[in-house]
Amino acid sequence: MKLDLKIYRSYANEREIVVMGHLFKKHAPDVFDLDKRWYKHAWAVIRMFRIKTIANAEVIFKFKGKEIASKTLDDGHFRLTIPYHEEIGSGWHEFEVAAKVEGNIRVEKGEFVKPYPGEYGVISDIDDTFLISHSGNIFKKVYVMLTKNINKRTVFDESVDHYKFLNRLGREDKSTNNAFFYVSSSEWNLYNFISQFADLNELPKAVLKLKDIKTGIADFLFSGGGDHNHKFYKIKHLVEFYPELRFVLLGDDSQKDAYIYQDITKIFPENISTVYIRQTKKKKKKEIKKILKNIESMGVKVCYFKESQQAMQHTKEHLG
Repeated sequence: MKLDLKIYRSYANEREIVVMGHLFKKHAPDVFDLDKRWYKHAWAVIRMFRIKTIANAEVIFKFKGKEIASKTLDDGHFRLTIPYHEEIGSGWHEFEVAAKVEGNIRVEKGEFVKPYPGEYGVISDIDDTFLISHSGNIFKKVYVMLTKNINKRTVFDESVDHYKFLNRLGREDKSTNNAFFYVSSSEWNLYNFISQFADLNELPKAVLKLKDIKTGIADFLFSGGGDHNHKFYKIKHLVEFYPELRFVLLGDDSQKDAYIYQDITKIFPENISTVYIRQTKKKKKKEIKKILKNIESMGVKVCYFKESQQAMQHTKEHLG
């Protein structure tokens, strides 16, 4: 049996390391070649939702002489939470994961980050927050996904500059950066697409937290849709995992970001610094304005913006 092992960027604090990945039969979701014609790109996207995962397979985490064995979940996913009592320096660290199935072994390297000490962490949505995705129009969204390769997809004007500014916010040592996480309702199938897009556009290097993987072509049509509760639980976990940080949350008004951020603020009133919500239509939504006003009443700064330049100015005035 041919195996393909995909390890996602992982993360650590002073007490434990969290390692994430998937084990696939034959091929993991594609790495995207920028020179593909549109129809070859479309086929690559469709293939991402036709993958087959391997359940209950042995996986072994290896880091600095330490080995921890576990098994994949029913959807081929593994998420190992590993207590670690040795000192881990801040920054990115390399590790290995080995997968074993019926005598076949696959070994891949991964990396996890332990954030540098500092005041801020940043959690951002992806679709229509920095990546123009047309989430409010399923037909346009699918058309863009199928016909436009990574180098043809676009970010909102000045959003990269804003994210780079947030990455250095409050830092005297310019060689360090803030903890950055992209949390989205896109599925793990799109991990390579998102990480390559972020690298191509020089967005801050971040840990991705995505939705359960899909393994059927029909699922492609509803990618990024459905229940968004998983975003709430992933953000809640990150805030609990790094209680020493105050988080900046970025999202948009096309889905449920403002509602989720409101609930997170209610639970962690001292851990949320600022909430940014991008306006995706011609007019601001009344219900979003109401939610942001409520968040602001809890002592958290808010900004409901159309252009990233407005968000950048707000950061400079209120956080810089």
